[in-house]
Amino acid sequence: MAHFRTRLTLLGSAAALTAGALAPAQFVGAHPAVAAAAHQWVALGDSYTAGVIPAAGDTFEVPRDGCERTDQSYPQVIDRDLGSLFDLTNVSCGAATIENITFRAQEPIGRHLPPISEDPDYPFPPVPPQSAAVGPGTDVISVGAGGNTLGFADILFQCLQLGGGSGGVGTPCRDDLADDIPSRLNKVSRDYDEMLTVLHERAPHAKILAVGYPTVIPEDTSKCRYNDLEQFGSITQGDLDWLRTDVLEPLNKVIEKSVGTHDAATFVDLYDSSRNHSVCDAGKWVEGIFTRVPDQPAFVHANARGHRNAADHVAAAMLEAIGVS
Repeated sequence: MAHFRTRLTLLGSAAALTAGALAPAQFVGAHPAVAAAAHQWVALGDSYTAGVIPAAGDTFEVPRDGCERTDQSYPQVIDRDLGSLFDLTNVSCGAATIENITFRAQEPIGRHLPPISEDPDYPFPPVPPQSAAVGPGTDVISVGAGGNTLGFADILFQCLQLGGGSGGVGTPCRDDLADDIPSRLNKVSRDYDEMLTVLHERAPHAKILAVGYPTVIPEDTSKCRYNDLEQFGSITQGDLDWLRTDVLEPLNKVIEKSVGTHDAATFVDLYDSSRNHSVCDAGKWVEGIFTRVPDQPAFVHANARGHRNAADHVAAAMLEAIGVS
């Protein structure tokens, strides 16, 4: 992707110069962002969009709203790469469900995860449904969601507990939770379809880019060390295989299938490009339960390298959406 990033930089610089040349002299310098940005872009999503963890950068909202958007998350990376072509409104929020994007206000949790971490600013006021940021003038919408509707964090926590009690053998999590997964995936499908419908109604001319989830668990789970908190802690190897094949890969397929029924939407696949960068790989793009610094919980979220990869793929889809090849 290095060549693509170079092209992005050159394209963004050229667009900025062109916009500056065409703008009336009295506006150049006074309103450079307004003069340069031709396309209105709204970024929606959960923590895999917002960033959330320290490994994905620093939070930048002042005052904080509890959504934990970080400066190395992919919307912010793209904004730096292509800010002259797109005017970004980023309302992504950690822990958001699909319903929080479509119609339900959200009460952000920040980094308040007792007993592991206490957030001094918690509780935070509710934030509006993210779709409220979308309107008739929106040109491009990127959205990454589904994991919290599936309840992946809860599944992960239960797998940790059950794996700890099994001594690392067997598939205690699959045995306990497998029967519930199809209904969870069905809810993701229903909610995602409703979300895409609402977004299209609010922005009839916008191109919707539905961003999938990256590879989290490797195909070869023997790479994953039992009881290593920089990986998956006490989740057994058998349960990791089950989580990959029966939970996470189907989640991406459900999202892609929902997108296929909406003409204005395109699926952005992050899974294939990140196959060799799972939590258990040396060059990981997703952190484990904790980062290398033990007092920084990550709870299996993308780091800055993972967001850089997402930025490359989402930016390519954005440029295609506006007819720039």
